[in-house]
Amino acid sequence: MGMRDSGNRTGVFLGVECGGTRTVAALADARGEELRRTVFGPANLRLLSDAQLSRHLRAVKREFPAPSAICIGMAGARTAADRERLRDAAAGVWRDVPCHATNDLETALAADGNVRAGTLARILLLSGTGSCCYGRNREGATRKSGGWGHILGDKGSGHEIGMRALKAVVYHLDLDGRWTTLGQRVLRALNLNEPDQLIDWVRDASKDDVAALAPEVFAAAAKRDKIAIDILSGAASSLAKDAVNCAMGLATKGGKVRFVFNGGVLLSQPAFAKKVAARIRDQWPAAECAPLKRDSVHGAVELAMQLAQSRPERNRSATAPDPGPRTTGPKPWDVRRLAQSVTEQRHPASMNLDTMPVGSAIDLMLAGDESIPLAIRREKRKIEWVVRKVAAAFDAGGRLFYVGAGTSGRLGILDASECPPTFRADPEMVQGIIAGGARAIAHPVEGAEDDPEAGARAVRYRGVTRKDVVIGIAASGRTPFVWGALWEARTIGAATALLCFNPNLKVAPADRPDRIIAPDIGPEILTGSTRLKSGTATKLILNMFTTLAMVRIGKVVSNLMVDVKPTNVKLRDRAVRIVREIAGCDEMRARSALVKARWNVKQACAIARVRR
Repeated sequence: MGMRDSGNRTGVFLGVECGGTRTVAALADARGEELRRTVFGPANLRLLSDAQLSRHLRAVKREFPAPSAICIGMAGARTAADRERLRDAAAGVWRDVPCHATNDLETALAADGNVRAGTLARILLLSGTGSCCYGRNREGATRKSGGWGHILGDKGSGHEIGMRALKAVVYHLDLDGRWTTLGQRVLRALNLNEPDQLIDWVRDASKDDVAALAPEVFAAAAKRDKIAIDILSGAASSLAKDAVNCAMGLATKGGKVRFVFNGGVLLSQPAFAKKVAARIRDQWPAAECAPLKRDSVHGAVELAMQLAQSRPERNRSATAPDPGPRTTGPKPWDVRRLAQSVTEQRHPASMNLDTMPVGSAIDLMLAGDESIPLAIRREKRKIEWVVRKVAAAFDAGGRLFYVGAGTSGRLGILDASECPPTFRADPEMVQGIIAGGARAIAHPVEGAEDDPEAGARAVRYRGVTRKDVVIGIAASGRTPFVWGALWEARTIGAATALLCFNPNLKVAPADRPDRIIAPDIGPEILTGSTRLKSGTATKLILNMFTTLAMVRIGKVVSNLMVDVKPTNVKLRDRAVRIVREIAGCDEMRARSALVKARWNVKQACAIARVRR
């Protein structure tokens, strides 16, 4: 393998490189000499369940002796939570073996070898079926750009080159009725007879199918086809721009930066790679550009060697990813604290739930719910504080954000979604954020709640400001996604609160939000099922937050919702009755006023009063 000097390293080291096409695993000795290599099927972390991931790693383990250290670089390992999940899976397969879990970009960059003297940063520029950039500077800071997939990004990739070719040939056919030489190449490559057949082909084509047309573009450009030359010129400019943008986040412009080229497009098309390098040097004169001469699994082995040399703790399953130092003590989500949560304790009256008559079980559930209002009332002062903060935020142009996972996240989204029709509120005014995003509303997204960095990113990307209020909802009080969001909101200066049902929750002062509302509603009838009493209590409290805040900002007159948005027959009938009550008029006048006001109830009340 030709790795760098091994120093005091001993033993054997396993590098595993997992991508969308295949997995390559290589074992090397302390000198970096490869002892064995085996190829397995593809693996992308985002596409594998925990069981599938474990099976894939066990298949690798069976082919090799026990290593001193492992590095696994896997496609799809984008976040800290992804890497933690990969590390946990490895811990279950290679017990007591240190494992560096990362993405396939870091391993590719590591395969470039030693950093040369004076180099401020290295940037991996990858263009294959897709494209992206990944860089690291001398201080260890990293930066990534691209990698958004072929719908959102992949500029300068094989897919984009192929797609631009398809669009160009049909554009020129429409423009001047001429079917170009590049068009002829495309039809031949796809075994199609005429342009109209491209419509059906592209509808069913995969990302790889479209990217497979890139060689035809390169071949046409070699024969001086102007359309192909233009396509490749644009692709080269896009790649160079992305690479330089990545470098600018890691090094002072003008300093020495090494750009390492990888991926099928750049490695198989040296003339194109030379053009990309020239574009990079136009923007970064001190750039050093070179192809990656060794495959990425070499980098994985090198990282495994570095891990062993640093003498890390033995591999073990971690409780949750850490977004960075906040306190010196345990994190609020430490799984060892979960058993202390009331939500995880067993209800003494439901020990025989599985054999209890249905009628008795109904009585038990209703009796449990009867205790909820009293428990909430004990937290009244904190709830009042939140209501006042939310109302003040609304008056100042701020917003309310709910953040949760699972049932808690869904209830936050439900309450937010009811505000526009009930109070004619702008949809931005109350927003729900759920771990895992839109898919998690109807389907569980594995591991989404365990990523505090994702919660912090959600707060940043939703544009939370110091004028806003952020309320975390976590029945047990320990959801990492929620804590990440609350920490980020506090950093920004927003008002923060946590709603949970764990009165035993202990939080270090440095970690505490402005208020923790923790009604003691007791254990769930079905142990740990927080969609039951916890869900009911959450709905009651969220109702109070938004309803009473809307009352305080004038969206209610008496007990009438004067800002209701009448979007159906039932609500229009209600609007008529509201106008009649407030304006003291008959139905005909109320309806006439509403039509004139375009069904704005407040305006209709004023119109009806004037007409009296």
